[in-house]
Amino acid sequence: MYLLGIDIGTSSIKVSVVDSVLQKCIATSNYPEKEAEIKSLQTGWAEQSPLDWWQHTQKAILQLRDVSGVNLKEVKAIGIAYQMHGLVIVDKDQNVLRDSIIWCDSRAVVLGEQAFDAIGHEKSLSNLLNSPGNFTASKLAWVKANEPEIYECIDKIMLPGDFIAMKLTGEITTSIPALSEGIFWDFSKNELSEEVMNHYQFDKKIIPELRQLFSVHGYLKDEIAKILGLTAGIPVSYKSGDQPNNALSLNVLKPGEVAATAGTSGVIYGVSDALTYDSNSRVNTFAHVTYTNETPHTGVLLCINGTGSMYRWAKNNFAPQLSYPELNKLSAAAPIGSNGLRVLPFGNGAERMLGNKYTGAQLLGINLNTHNQSDIFRAVQEGIAFSFRYGLDIMRENGMQPKVIRAGKANLFLSDVFAQTFVDVTGVRLELYENDGSVGAAIGAGIGAGIYKTANDAFSAHKIITYMEPKNTQAYEVIYQDWKKILIKELNNQK
Repeated sequence: MYLLGIDIGTSSIKVSVVDSVLQKCIATSNYPEKEAEIKSLQTGWAEQSPLDWWQHTQKAILQLRDVSGVNLKEVKAIGIAYQMHGLVIVDKDQNVLRDSIIWCDSRAVVLGEQAFDAIGHEKSLSNLLNSPGNFTASKLAWVKANEPEIYECIDKIMLPGDFIAMKLTGEITTSIPALSEGIFWDFSKNELSEEVMNHYQFDKKIIPELRQLFSVHGYLKDEIAKILGLTAGIPVSYKSGDQPNNALSLNVLKPGEVAATAGTSGVIYGVSDALTYDSNSRVNTFAHVTYTNETPHTGVLLCINGTGSMYRWAKNNFAPQLSYPELNKLSAAAPIGSNGLRVLPFGNGAERMLGNKYTGAQLLGINLNTHNQSDIFRAVQEGIAFSFRYGLDIMRENGMQPKVIRAGKANLFLSDVFAQTFVDVTGVRLELYENDGSVGAAIGAGIGAGIYKTANDAFSAHKIITYMEPKNTQAYEVIYQDWKKILIKELNNQK
């Protein structure tokens, strides 16, 4: 029996087929091979076409079928993970009305700040666990204010994963974690937020039908099944934002457990059993995949926009001919501290952990006579690791005290330099696993379809690959404090 997982990433769509008994991926594919376009019509804007996601999803599934030879007729359930906070809007015929305003778009910051003031800071934080900030509700408010002719045609709003589920099944649904992710959910009343809906003057009819996250969100349509080689009528039984899904894929389900990822963006995600919030909304709290009235588990999320995107920029501009493994080897040739070179990796939109400020990415302290490629690439990796430490300290202020952080051995965690720097500068043991967003989505589908009785059953074969312990904490503490002074000075200049 197989499970199909779909991961709607910013760079590409990845799909995987998992053997439900072995709990192992047997085939995987992603499309496109070249990173998908992010449209930036103005500074701070970021959009993608939902119809491109759908085309890429179909092509990835067909590519998997054709190359792997796996019989997709044996797939019994579909799960979807997706880039968080994106806004998709459709009319009554399920036609897309405009490109999606995605997670790293910062155009709605001012509207979110106005809502924060109007609703009241204390009420927003205690009820929503966040400022409305730059999340989905505020993005929708921007459409309402700036594109009223489009807004008037809206039948339903969705997150990216809801859209793909709609294309597969024809049904539009949501869940408590999804609504909390968009800052539509009132945790104190456990219902759709009256304050947010009233402030923005949204009609409740645009909110999809609410269902449990692990449940049937629709059944695969006949015509789509024929195109993709799947069995008609199988359920889409799981939809989750990429970071809660990453935590699921790492079996981070209980309070106190913490996951990390360092892809296009960088994230530390910790599970809590308390409705906690940061008074400055620098880190954000959403309903976790395991959230219920009986077990109100939340996920405290630190997001850094400019991690993998910073490393990619450095590669493209300083060593486009080298592969990422070659860059990682090159960076290992430089000493700890990169001979004084410092990098602020904040060039991919306003950063929530910096108070929604945009410093731009910066490469500082260049000595034209001594610095070389090795120093540059190590400095980039160190700067990204330092940004994780800066954010983790905010999480520590809010009661999150991880003893172990789990991550997939992927993206920047493939670099020994980055992984060890991450451990040294945070002072926390790191455990690395084979994990993948699309595989996590497939496992989630198995839970939602009842193929696994419990989440524990779904991870009975979950094994650690390797771990890292802190080794150079004293040396890195001095360097980190130097980096932090540079960042604080830059933030003060933004006032």
